[in-house]
Amino acid sequence: SHIYNYEGGGIAFNSGVSAQLIEGENGIISPLDIIANINGDDLYSAKTSLVVVENSCNKAGGIIYTVQNLTEISNVCRQHKLALHLDGARIFNALSASGNQPIELANVFDSASVCLSKGLGCPVGSLLLGSSDFIKKARKVRKVFGGGMRQAGFLAAAGSYALVHNIKRLAEDHVRAKWLARDLENLPWIESILPVYTNIIVAKIPIAFNTKTIVEKLKQYNILVVPFGAGKIRLVTHLDITDGDVEIACNVFKKIKF
Repeated sequence: SHIYNYEGGGIAFNSGVSAQLIEGENGIISPLDIIANINGDDLYSAKTSLVVVENSCNKAGGIIYTVQNLTEISNVCRQHKLALHLDGARIFNALSASGNQPIELANVFDSASVCLSKGLGCPVGSLLLGSSDFIKKARKVRKVFGGGMRQAGFLAAAGSYALVHNIKRLAEDHVRAKWLARDLENLPWIESILPVYTNIIVAKIPIAFNTKTIVEKLKQYNILVVPFGAGKIRLVTHLDITDGDVEIACNVFKKIKF
């Protein structure tokens, strides 16, 4: 879960709340998982009030929830009076892969975050979505945290452009990611590849190889990958990666020696 692993403890530091993690199947949690992890109304447990799902799920290699998955989760949350938030940093990648439309999620979540950079190609920017009252409160909280930007119209214009022009082309990134994965999985310095659902490739490195050495060696050939936990590397395709770039990378993968 990105909000737990990569936000510097902001859940506790900024908001004074605790998180209860659910061990999902390849990053995906079910309605039954949620029911099993709702704390009881007693003196010893933190009150359960919010469920957060990440779509696509980064650490699980870009695996996606379908709209049906999310609707079932939403129904359980409403039955138990829990708010439901979408960490939708790559939500348009997920929708592209599943074939669903954004409007199908309109009544599923109480709030959602959407990233305009990453696959959509904006220089910066994320959006928070929710009811009018929720957004009014969020603006106040952002101000308290010292957030907010002035003269942000240029960035907003980039976001508008991306939403109009750069969503349909996300499928191209998914094709290139699968191409990279096919060429990687037969290499001696790759043990296995997580199933590729969208634009993220997570490769496991054999114990005999050093992840840092692989990252640095590839960098010498202008191929940038990132270490992704113990014995793993991550590659991501996006709007600046062409077929030619993938072909060059695959040729390097085949000839490189460690």
